[in-house]
This record gives sequence, structure tokens and C-alpha cells, in this order.
Amino acid sequence: MSEKIKVLVIADHPFAPSGVGTQTKYIIEALLETNRYSFVCFGGAVKHENYTPQKVDPWGGDWIIHPVDGYGNQQMLRSAIQVERPDVLWFMTDPRFFPWLWDIENEIRSNIPMVYYHVWDNFPSPKYNKINYESTDVIACISKLTEQIVESVAPSVDRHYLPHAVDGEVFKKLSKQEVDKFLDENFSIAKDKKIFFWNNRNARRKQSGSVIYYFNEFAKKVGPDNVCLVMHTDVKDQHGQDLEKIIQDIDADDGRIVFTTGKYPSEVLAMMYNMAICTINISDAEGFGLATLESLSCGTPIIVNMTGGLQEQVTNGKEWFGIGLKPASKAVIGSQQVPYIYEDRVSQEEFIEALEKMYNMSDEERGALGTAGASHVQENYSFEKYRSSWVELMDKVHEKYGSWEDRKHYKPWELREIS
Repeated sequence: MSEKIKVLVIADHPFAPSGVGTQTKYIIEALLETNRYSFVCFGGAVKHENYTPQKVDPWGGDWIIHPVDGYGNQQMLRSAIQVERPDVLWFMTDPRFFPWLWDIENEIRSNIPMVYYHVWDNFPSPKYNKINYESTDVIACISKLTEQIVESVAPSVDRHYLPHAVDGEVFKKLSKQEVDKFLDENFSIAKDKKIFFWNNRNARRKQSGSVIYYFNEFAKKVGPDNVCLVMHTDVKDQHGQDLEKIIQDIDADDGRIVFTTGKYPSEVLAMMYNMAICTINISDAEGFGLATLESLSCGTPIIVNMTGGLQEQVTNGKEWFGIGLKPASKAVIGSQQVPYIYEDRVSQEEFIEALEKMYNMSDEERGALGTAGASHVQENYSFEKYRSSWVELMDKVHEKYGSWEDRKHYKPWELREIS
């Protein structure tokens, strides 16, 4: 048998609970199962107690994870490329984490192609990303919006639309008996209430404080004893707000808003989506939003801000699988790394109206939305399609671009006419 195609990965640790970590794990497992690939990973974005390289069972030497701080650095990458001699470099997450990587793309791409699984949240098209896009062989785009942006900024770059996916064997509709038992054992305070679910990082763009304030006003209108918002998050995240303090100071700590903070397996999260009548995400910027896709896969409709990848989840252009809120404002914000990008905000009034609309629906109406949403996920974001698409793409990358002695379609120079 010929030697396996070796991929060097830079991303969140594949066993981290983040969306980036989860999707990285899915991709790696799909390619390993072909028995034609092997992986060396820089497992980043988490705090490590041990930096010893780890072999992943049952793959042994075909999947090795090197724990790193951040996402690594230039010297670590140079060393890994020379020692491991990978055939492809694959990396994923926000481009703000990778300027150090693109700074040495000429060293890397002279030997191996670079494949970037790219997320971008919003327009205006980031012309400041052009040099990075054009310093990459292949860009896989996480959403339709991301693909539009890459096409407008760097139309010559080889790009592919490959959205996130969820495992339909885990995230699925569960029986009422199972859900009731779960509620009795874990959320008895909310069993006789209509539950809304919010599963997100407690960070600024996620609008966690706004969600609490707006939901509290909604609870006052319909009766605090009738509803419950379950927020699965870190209430003391250094990048977010003190959520416990908020609910205490607005007198909402009576069971109308409750927090869960554990690191739950996917099966428990599936139960939580099933116990809710709706899952909420009103982030002002969201590259994709994995939680709402998981919710739809479980047959639970969603209320979302029409921004980033959330737009393509809540509607296919003809049907709706929940309620999509058009941004009430679009502010152009930015930083030194990101000079400009829209920040989409929903209005309190329209969000509360959406909560009321979902609350007042009959079980049959919400069930129909959820059933349609689950079909939408299966048709457009299925686990099987995701896995097969990545195998197909990586096979094409290896065949088209080659590596080392067989490297193709890369020139470290260009001809320019000087007038």
C-alpha cells in the first residue's frame, strides 16, 4: 500500500468543546476512516496541563496531537514541517489568529499547499484580507456569506462552500418520555414552563446581557412563572459579563432565568435542545452558529439575528424554520487588525415580539417548524455530506497541488510590467 497523505493541522484542540474543535474532529475522523490519511495536529486554544504529544485511540501513530499555547508559532511550524514532512497544511478559525502564519507562506507553500477553513462574519467585503486569501492555495468557506466575501475580495483563489454539520445520530428528536425524565432529574424548576434555550460563549458579540434584559421584560409580560430561559455558558467568562450579577440586580433570579455551566457531552446537549420550545441566538456577528444548527437537527425551531451564517439556517429562501430578525442597526466597527466590519444589532421590541410569537404558537405549529428545520439540516448540512465533501476536497487538493518533489501550481515569484 502507498504511503498515507499526511496533514498538518492548526486549529482548536480537536477534543475541545468549541465549534472549531468539534468540526476539526469530524473532518479528521472522516479522512482517517479512508485509511489513506494521517494527521499531526497543533491542538490550540485551550489551557494544557501536559504538553506531551498524544496519540489518539484507536488511530495510534496516524493521529498525533501536540498541545500548544495559542495556535503555535513560526518556529514550531518550521520544525514540524521539516520533521514530519506533511503533504498539506490545514488550518481553521478567524484569520486574526494567523498573521504569523501568512508571513511565512512563501516558505510553506514552496513545499506544501495551504488549505484554510475560513469563517467571516459580515460585510463590507474585507479588502484588508486580500493578501491573506491570495497567500492560500484553497479556501473552504464556512457559510454562503463567507463564500461571497472571498469571491468579491480574491476571485482568483480556489474556493469551496463547505458549511458546518451536526451528527444526526446524536442531535435528533427524542421521545417525550425521555425528555420528561431528563427535566425531572435536572430542571425540575422549569418542568411546567415553556423553556427557551441559549447555548453560547459569554462574550461581547454574543449579546448575553441583552438576551437577559430583553427576556426578563418578556417574562414580565407573560408571567415569570410561565417561562424559563436556560443559558448554557460560563457566567464569569473574562470576555463576557457577570451574568449572575445581572439577574440578581434585575430580580430575575427566581427561576425565570437559570444557568448551566458544565462541560456536557453532546447527548446531554441534545436533551437540552429537546426540552426547549426554541433556541435563541441574537449575536451581533456570527460566522455560522453551531448551536442553532444542532437545535434544528433536534426538531427545535430557532430565533436568530439575520447575520452571518445564521441567515441560511433559519430559512432556505422559501420556508422558515423559526423566526429571523432583521438587524435594527448596522454599525461599522473595527480595530487595528479588522479596520471595518458591520455589527448587526436587533431591537428589544422586535426580539420580545418574536419570543411572544413563539410562546403563543400551538405545540403543533412549533412542531411543524421544527420538523421542517430538521429536514433542512438533513438536506443541506448532513453529517454524511460534510464528511464525504471533505474527503473529496482533500483528495482533489493532494492530486491538484501535490507536495515536496511533486508540488504544482505555485510560483514564489510573479512578472510585473513597469511603465
